[in-house]
Amino acid sequence: MANVEVNGVTIEYAEWGSGPPLLLVMGLGGQLTDWPAEFVDGLARRFRVVAFDNRDIGLSSETTGPIMSRWALIRSLFSRRKPESGYRLNDMADDAVGLLDALKIDSAHLLGVSMGAMIAQTMAIHHRQRVKSLVSVMSNTGDRRKGRASARLLFKLARRPKITRDNALDEFVTVAKMISSPGLDEDELRRLAKASIERSFRPEGTARQLTAINASSDRTDELGTVTAPTLVVHGLLDELVLPSGGIATAESVPGSRLLMFPEMAHDLPRSRWSELVDAVVTNAARAAVPD
Repeated sequence: MANVEVNGVTIEYAEWGSGPPLLLVMGLGGQLTDWPAEFVDGLARRFRVVAFDNRDIGLSSETTGPIMSRWALIRSLFSRRKPESGYRLNDMADDAVGLLDALKIDSAHLLGVSMGAMIAQTMAIHHRQRVKSLVSVMSNTGDRRKGRASARLLFKLARRPKITRDNALDEFVTVAKMISSPGLDEDELRRLAKASIERSFRPEGTARQLTAINASSDRTDELGTVTAPTLVVHGLLDELVLPSGGIATAESVPGSRLLMFPEMAHDLPRSRWSELVDAVVTNAARAAVPD
């Protein structure tokens, strides 16, 4: 792993494989090490894969912006007023573009999950020449009427205890089980969670990232200007970002394709890794061969 100074922050990144560049953009509170290793290996057989820690998470820069309480964040989901934030998704997209600059990558295929897909969408809107293709997984357009969390899940999450280093491992596992696909391997999850917490523990960073999401604009209309070949992937069991978010994204991007898995929730289930790799490869090929 290495790091670069871009857009006023330090970004930690790692690379695997060779071939056309593929930038992996992680979701809320996720680190570059949270990408499943076997999934990345599958991608690295076809691409030069680059993954990174978004600002405020992992080993990238920690910011000093405002931190909202959990209930304030939830209330902001239902308010027309945007919360104050030290940065927005546009700034995080600029971080990713700065990383491409530092690595001397003129343009790349993008694969983003959840918040990472919001960042990737923003790159495809505002930095079109840098984006060869886009895969948006378990995300939304920023329209608060579509792809929001289910009320049932929000209530459960709101009642979780404040996360501390002492309870972080158990809380990580508990929340993951609430949002993940059936058949989750809890022992493996606990092992990965322990390694992630030991690498970096930044709950305030996660709160700042969530504030940045809530402070950002609806991308629906701007997604109509995206020219990169786009694949939208969503799980029908997703309660953190309801499937309407994926449907709305596919409807907003001209020529996009929608892939929905009946047994997938808000994660990347092992049973679909091979199929997802193939889908990323197929979508990337559309950049060279127009429909």
